[in-house]
Amino acid sequence: MSKSRNLIVAVVVAAALAFAGLAAWMARPVAPAVTFITLQGEKISSDSLRGKVVLVNFWATDCVTCVKEMPAIGETYRKYRDRGFETIAVAMRHDPPNYVINFTEKNALPFKVALDPVGELARAFGEVKVTPTTFVIDRQGRLVTRILGEPDFVKLHTLLEQKLGET
Repeated sequence: MSKSRNLIVAVVVAAALAFAGLAAWMARPVAPAVTFITLQGEKISSDSLRGKVVLVNFWATDCVTCVKEMPAIGETYRKYRDRGFETIAVAMRHDPPNYVINFTEKNALPFKVALDPVGELARAFGEVKVTPTTFVIDRQGRLVTRILGEPDFVKLHTLLEQKLGET
């Protein structure tokens, strides 16, 4: 092949890959269809959350980083809740329910806390095994981001401002 033909092939391949990446980004995956059951027994379906920006945080009471980030997650919830924002903290299946209840009450967590006793929520969100793992879901029910470890709350708030501004 000539050099010019190789260049054309390379440009076409690069353009196709760029288009495929853009198409994948534009077609963000839909959040899984699940039902969260809170400590109070409230059932919250993913469908009922449409129209809200949602933060789903997988955590455990024996996770040092999870415990450390909880006050900032509470502050984030209080800051945005009146603008159509919801937070659901999902305790991992290995976490004893009485530990979760005690932690939630002792720390007066202002957002919803759900149990995942058989790990079905963790499986639905892509086999979550690492805590903390946080997801942001937009008003249309699409997964916007997945954060492993403690979020950078400045960046998270910037993202939430953007998503809460969308209709």
